[in-house]
Amino acid sequence: MARQRRLDLPGLPQHIVQRGNNRNACFFDDGDRNRYLDLLRDTAGAAGLAVHAYVLMTNHVHLLLTPNRVGAVSTVMQAVGRRYVQRVNALRRRTGTLFDGRFKASLVQTERYLLCCYRYIELNPVRAGLAADPSDYRWSSYRGNALGEPDALLTPHDGFAELGVTPGQRQRVYQAFVGEGITDDERDTIRSHVRQGRVLGDTAFQDLVERRTGLRTRLTPRGRPRSSKKK
Repeated sequence: MARQRRLDLPGLPQHIVQRGNNRNACFFDDGDRNRYLDLLRDTAGAAGLAVHAYVLMTNHVHLLLTPNRVGAVSTVMQAVGRRYVQRVNALRRRTGTLFDGRFKASLVQTERYLLCCYRYIELNPVRAGLAADPSDYRWSSYRGNALGEPDALLTPHDGFAELGVTPGQRQRVYQAFVGEGITDDERDTIRSHVRQGRVLGDTAFQDLVERRTGLRTRLTPRGRPRSSKKK
């Protein structure tokens, strides 16, 4: 079966998830994590790809990115993955891949949904029990976005910049927003859209993307449709 074409439009953010092969670890120590972030920063910068949020878990990665051209996300993810795996394999004298063959991606509507993806990504370590507070976890964008710590990888999205007039005001508003946590419905909605590669947004936005791409933008119901035969 042919692979589904990706929903990919310049200027629209995408929530990316890439998992370790067979859900095994893809990061083994802090040196690995630093290498991955360095590669992402250099490769994304060269490709004109903006990184808004990220988290490196033991066996997967979440990223929130905005490309300036079609195909930029795939180009960067492939280049980072290839170079990262080469370095890790050489250092650890191993062979084979570390990541699943194809990353997951969901196009995200700026209004309402963008900041929810920021929050979802940066709360991953808390949900996984790796930290009591997102600020306690070193390998995410939370300290940069919420606390103003220098992070050369990050480019704030316009939707984030609208949280306040000054950096301090934006940080306080964002801290409070993340502190509210996420509901089960919000979590499940974000997960299902990125899993199926669909558009996370309202109906009007999904219709717009569908017209521009000619691709399906809505979730496919799970399971087989019910029979219409009368009993």
